[in-house]
This record gives sequence, structure tokens and C-alpha cells, in this order.
Amino acid sequence: MGSLDGRVAIVTGAGRGIGRSVSRLLAAEGAAVLVNDLGSAVDGSGCDAGPAAEVVAEITSAGGKAAANGADVSDHAAAQALIESAVEQFGRLDVLVNVAGILRDRMIFNMSEQEWDDVIRVHLKGSFNTSKFAAIHWRGLADPSGAYRIINFTSVSGLHGSPGQPNYAAAKMGIVGLTYSCANALSKYGVTVNAISPGAVTRMTDTVPAERRRAGFPDDDERSPDNIAPIVAYLASDRSGWINGRIVHAAGYEVSLYSNPEAVVRIVGTGPWQFDDLAAEVERSFGAMLGRAG
Repeated sequence: MGSLDGRVAIVTGAGRGIGRSVSRLLAAEGAAVLVNDLGSAVDGSGCDAGPAAEVVAEITSAGGKAAANGADVSDHAAAQALIESAVEQFGRLDVLVNVAGILRDRMIFNMSEQEWDDVIRVHLKGSFNTSKFAAIHWRGLADPSGAYRIINFTSVSGLHGSPGQPNYAAAKMGIVGLTYSCANALSKYGVTVNAISPGAVTRMTDTVPAERRRAGFPDDDERSPDNIAPIVAYLASDRSGWINGRIVHAAGYEVSLYSNPEAVVRIVGTGPWQFDDLAAEVERSFGAMLGRAG
């Protein structure tokens, strides 16, 4: 008996890397998996049905249940069809895992409008599209005890501000906001929504210098995207209903919980602030918190 027996999951970006690892583990735990992948290059160009088909073959040869899907999640209508396809093929939908993404790395002063738009479209709009139609489906079931799950993927590039990825960082922080909003909106329909911040070596990290990719990961096993899959499987299970609207970081053999944003210093006046008074108080109170000298 697997922890996900009888459950049905969609995993986007499932043909390679983290999505592949997640799909394989969900299936090994008993879920039927719709393996969605457009089969594009890292920059989003091209289309290839092969990667999704290969993952399906891996799953079915191991005795699992899976089907391939080549929908472009950044296409609104295609995302609707993706959700409907899972229900049609497997009879239900319990879990949506939004992994799909592309890279168009540049510094902000070198980035083209198209490079910005394409990354935002795939990551942020893609997560919106699939989440919207999954939410419509679950809301229509009117089953607040349904144990439905949306698991989004954010990134330390957004959480900590990668300087060469302003489009990717913005998209990934947008996904954090989307996660918070959906967690608040959908809980009454039996849906939890959380986000994973992963750390693993995949083809999307190939542009990072090798010495930086290996930092903190002393061996190949720790660098594997397979290490991201277990926490996703847990969040996909019916045991995880207690956690909602949170960011979980997984890298190597470590899993950690990020804090949600909250005020760390407050200054409260007795009336409207005058510039000099506010400036002095900000420099004193905020400066102490941030280690400002003087």
C-alpha cells in the first residue's frame, strides 16, 4: 500500500529533472500521474513528446499508472484541457504539481522585453492557468473534506534575489504571492496550496559555474533532483492537510520551513510624521535591525 493509493496527480514540467523525479515517486506511492511536458529546450524553444513518453514508460514498466500530456501550460485553453484530461483519463483529480518553467537569464539592463515576457508567461501565468482550472473543478465538487492539493515551485532566485535572473526571480516571487492567495481562497473547498523552493542539479542549473553548483553538495546523490520528490509526495498526501500557505525548501538531504513575511520592527507615531523626525527614527530603529553603522 502506497501513501498515495487511489489519488490522481498532474505534474507539469515532468519530462526531466525535478518534475521527472516527482512523477516517478508519486507513481511509486500509488498515484496515477498525468505526466505533462511540452518537451522544449531550457529557453522554451522547440517541442518534443519524447521526454514525457519516456517518463510514462518508466512508471508503467515499474507497475505504476501514468499517461503523457504535451499541453503548453502557458496557454489558457490548453491548461483547461489538461485538467479535464486528468479527470477523463483517471476519473478524478487530487493533486496538481506546478514544476514547468524556462530560463532566459540576463542582467536587468540587458534583458529584452521578450525575455521578460516569456519567463513570466511560462512560470507565473502557467501556474495561474493550471491552478485556476483545478480550482474550478474542485469548487464544483463541493467537497470540503476532499484533501485536494496544489504544490507550486518557487526558487531561492526569487526568495534571495538572483542578480542575473530578474525575470525568473520576479516570476518565482509572483508564485509565492499566488500560493498565499490560493491558500486563503481555496481552503474552504478542501484544497491546500504550498510552494517548494528546490535545490538540485538539473539542466536548468547547467548555466551556473560547476563549482557553485557543487557548493554544499559533496556527492552526486545529494545533488540529485530525487531528493526533492519526498517532500512533494508528503504534501500531495492526505496526511498534509494541516499545512497550508507555506514555503518549504528542499535541497540534498535537508528540508526546511521558510517563515512567512511579517513585520520585524515597528515605529508608531502619535500623529502625522514630519520628515526629519521620521528619518531619524527609521535610521535608529531600522538601522539597528539591519546593522547600520553610526
